[in-house]
Amino acid sequence: MATTIDPATAPSLDLERIRADFPILDREVGGNPLTYLDSAATSQKPIQVMDAVDRYYRRSNANVHRGVHQLGNEATDRFEASRVRVAGFIDADPQGLVFVRNTTEALNLVAGSYARELLQKGDRIVLTLMEHHSNLVPWQLAAERAGLQLAFIGLTEDGRLELSNLDELLAPPTRLLSLTHQSNVLGTVNDIAAITAEAHRRDVLVCLDGAQSVPHMRVSTRELGVDFLAFSGHKMCGPMGSGALWARPELLERMPPFLGGGSMIAKVELERSTWNTVPHKFEAGTPDVASAVGLAAACDYLDEVGIERIHAHEQGLVRHMIDVLDESGATVYGPRDLAIHGGAVSFNVADVHPHDTGTILDRLGIAVRAGHHCCQPLMRELDVPATARASVYLYNTHEEIDRLGEGIAEVRRVFRV
Repeated sequence: MATTIDPATAPSLDLERIRADFPILDREVGGNPLTYLDSAATSQKPIQVMDAVDRYYRRSNANVHRGVHQLGNEATDRFEASRVRVAGFIDADPQGLVFVRNTTEALNLVAGSYARELLQKGDRIVLTLMEHHSNLVPWQLAAERAGLQLAFIGLTEDGRLELSNLDELLAPPTRLLSLTHQSNVLGTVNDIAAITAEAHRRDVLVCLDGAQSVPHMRVSTRELGVDFLAFSGHKMCGPMGSGALWARPELLERMPPFLGGGSMIAKVELERSTWNTVPHKFEAGTPDVASAVGLAAACDYLDEVGIERIHAHEQGLVRHMIDVLDESGATVYGPRDLAIHGGAVSFNVADVHPHDTGTILDRLGIAVRAGHHCCQPLMRELDVPATARASVYLYNTHEEIDRLGEGIAEVRRVFRV
């Protein structure tokens, strides 16, 4: 659960210093200062992360787990140290941490290797109506190919999970529950520890999409109790193409490889092969070492600022944003309770299409998301084709939230609504 913190008493961030770490924030768009409110799609990158990637390429670039030369040893040491660092950020056993490109790849790995290969025909996977396509389509593919069933947890009117029939949904033949920690549309933060405890009571495994939570709040695999956790580095100040799947190592031991090739093998013969130890069994081919190094640097950066302080800062911004949107007459989707609200807020302005809203805001230098946010079933549940979405992070200011309000006023003026 998120923790409600009064913005008036929340510990403050040194925003001037933080914003100086993000060179892109000095840009102007259309003659206006950039107001970047799209961190739920991807975060901006601090110089500390860019420098870490640059240092790796300038000083230690080589292939890992191969050869005996100095550069190869340095690259391997940095890659494996990054694994330990990233695992520590989520309070997890590094033996269970597999480097992948993003949350989508991580969830596909679980769906393709665990669900499709280890579940039996007729077994059921439970999802929710607020899932990103990345936590929906892979399970559809696995269900189609392995003869599995899919079932869905619904939503309440204020955008929470409807858990009144959870016992029924978790009953046999359910074997796996996969859900988001925080909705990328509604901002809803789900009570994963309680849901996981209930699932485990029924011997149901839990796979968690942490793309929107790991960057913004303290996430502990041990405290949440989940069996799988997927997240992306590019949403947490890390490089594009960086991410991780964490899984209980004993599950990875049981799961067959997802990709075949170099590095993931122990012994190869002409007709059969044996597999490397976990997590290397799931890291076929040459990995993106620089991105792993950059992701570790992002973990260092976020810990230095303080993840709890970041979360408190975001809650103050979200409270301000909802007030501004209400005052502007916009329709806001999702809960109003900050105790279960993350940093993404979706809204619509009267009958103006979200793409038009986003275009007018962009002319003013305000970057928001517009569309279905890879959540088409959720859009149908909300009975809208799309929404605009503003999302905040550690580098955003209250002045930028006020600019959003001024931008919406301009949208209303242009479209006379």
